[in-house]
Amino acid sequence: MSHEISDLLLTPAEMAAVDAAAAASGIDSFALMERAGAAVAAAALRLHPGALRFVVLCGPGNNGGDAYVAARHLQEGGATVALFHLGDPARLKGDAARARAGCAIQGEQLHLYDPETGDVVIDGLFGAGLGREVPADVRTVIEQVTEAGLPVLAIDLPSGLDGRTGRVLGAAFPACNTITFMTRKPGHLLMPGRGLCGELEVFDIGIPARIVRAAAGGVIAENRPDAWKGVLPAEQLETHKYKRGHLVVFSGEADKTGAARMSAIAGLKAGAGLVTIAAPRAAMAANAAHLTAVMLHAIDDAADLEDWLADKRLQSFVLGPGFGIGVSVSVRARGFVSALAERHLVLDADGISSFKDDPQQLFDLFRGEPRLVLTPHEGEFARLFPDIAGDDALGKVDKSVAAARRANAAIVYKGADTVIAAPDGRALINTNAPVWLATAGSGDVLAGIIGGLLAQGLPAFEAAAAGVWLHGEAGQRAGKGLTAEDLAPAVLPL
Repeated sequence: MSHEISDLLLTPAEMAAVDAAAAASGIDSFALMERAGAAVAAAALRLHPGALRFVVLCGPGNNGGDAYVAARHLQEGGATVALFHLGDPARLKGDAARARAGCAIQGEQLHLYDPETGDVVIDGLFGAGLGREVPADVRTVIEQVTEAGLPVLAIDLPSGLDGRTGRVLGAAFPACNTITFMTRKPGHLLMPGRGLCGELEVFDIGIPARIVRAAAGGVIAENRPDAWKGVLPAEQLETHKYKRGHLVVFSGEADKTGAARMSAIAGLKAGAGLVTIAAPRAAMAANAAHLTAVMLHAIDDAADLEDWLADKRLQSFVLGPGFGIGVSVSVRARGFVSALAERHLVLDADGISSFKDDPQQLFDLFRGEPRLVLTPHEGEFARLFPDIAGDDALGKVDKSVAAARRANAAIVYKGADTVIAAPDGRALINTNAPVWLATAGSGDVLAGIIGGLLAQGLPAFEAAAAGVWLHGEAGQRAGKGLTAEDLAPAVLPL
């Protein structure tokens, strides 16, 4: 399959448009279903050579049609097959009705399925086409299969998962394997969907790439180097440290300096030419005791900062890690951010929280070309965007994009399925972060990496996306049991 096509993420609505466009162009839609079902059967035999019985669950739409084809191929291959259908199969239409007519196995109603040891379940109930909670009889079967610990091979997407958001609609099968066709969907990568798909395989059933590309909005993709490497600065043989940018990281008070140092070291490792920690005078000694390659500059208030900003080489800043909380600290943070409105800024942690009472004040400062990167976790996102966070109709990608538009910022909505969004509607879902990356101080390192990339001239969205990816790679490199202090030195430049 074309590398470019397999990297796309199509929503269920976009995939339906692909199917319709393929049919309209004269492609035999039943031949596509035949290839899909045959691929499922082949995967089932390959993955489960010891199965005593394949239990094929057929839904009321085209996902059920794929399942009928798979059941026919399994039976023709000599396997023992039992078939159970949801609803009245006589009401099937089009290709699904034809697939059922070609399958000689007598099916039974879904609620009659009684799981047995040695069963392998092939889930062809809904796929990605589900837009409401699963019916009660399907929930019961999901619970029985899960309790029995039977392996499940899902066709397209485990039934009960929303293909756009990755959310569970009432209940969903935990699949060992999922086989999908042409491209993945956001629900394959977003949590909890990613955890329920098991091993994911994308099978090319023969829809031309031009049709897939034409139907794809192209705005949601996996966060991989292809998404941002085109904006990376060309390596220069004789480069000057200022050409690779000067990053400034703001430090907290004397007893809260560690987070800023981890950010600063990560920025240096990510390739910034120079990194300076801007610290209150009372915190200079605490920082100086631990720094060698990172410089120090005393900044107590917005007036100090304004004076320093006369140096136009200072264009990229990180504010938030260990900065502190409380009324006076928040006032100082807001003053600093106001002074930086014409520069590039990563606002993280305490920096984000300092605007929780008036997020719009922050957004109004950063208009025009996006220069702001916000890196909220779930709680911080809800503080900045309470109405967006509370809208249950939106998935994580939709929420991230809505927030990016409102803030005119690149949003890094953190979590096991970190989403990076741009004000123009682009969104990337990150997949390379190991679970052990969720450790205290990990976000400080991420903010520093993004700052280091901004300093080198990357636009806000690409710096954010590349930074999240580098952070995941560093986590893999540092290994299980890492602390944030192990993570920062494991960062490598692009």
